[in-house]
Amino acid sequence: MSSESSILLASTPPAWVDYAVEHWPVLLVDHANCEKKAASTALSLMFAYPDDRMLTGVMSRLAREELRHFEQVQRLMDKLGVPFARQRPGRYAAGLRAAMGKVEPQRKLDVLLVGALIEARSAERFRLLVPRLPEPVAELYMSLERSEARHFELYLDLARRADTSEGKVESERRLAALATREAELATEPDSVFRFHSGTPTGTGN
Repeated sequence: MSSESSILLASTPPAWVDYAVEHWPVLLVDHANCEKKAASTALSLMFAYPDDRMLTGVMSRLAREELRHFEQVQRLMDKLGVPFARQRPGRYAAGLRAAMGKVEPQRKLDVLLVGALIEARSAERFRLLVPRLPEPVAELYMSLERSEARHFELYLDLARRADTSEGKVESERRLAALATREAELATEPDSVFRFHSGTPTGTGN
């Protein structure tokens, strides 16, 4: 199995990790939202490409798993007394969506590659956070890091399967472009702290 570092072009800044450790309740709230969004992405792929039986089968199972992760995070929030709070969206997901192709077949390929990048970034950040978070949160994140690494491989395999170009050169070309944008979004100064935000500027959550 490949490491997520094989597609991430930049490491998470230490300043993000420091801020996340200090503000882990805020992190948990956004993490719960991320799990819901991950399930929603899987479901949207099922509806967008119903003729791809392999894709719909895989996404159906993935959506259920992501929702179980959401329930795990929600239970932990209840246990630790972390209230749910509405949050304004960060720029990470929107920035990646803006970089994706708008017409098929590039659209499908890009959605799958972006999925791989998001899951790879999640796995990397879980791994960085585990040694420094309170035990109940660290225990959950340790188990989720393994899941996210598996999801990264899943999305990457589906993207390469969807690439009909000779030698799979299109998926490599698009991955390079999208990974460049992802690295920028994950490392540049960011005024809004989120699970996938860039280097915090300390201005707010």
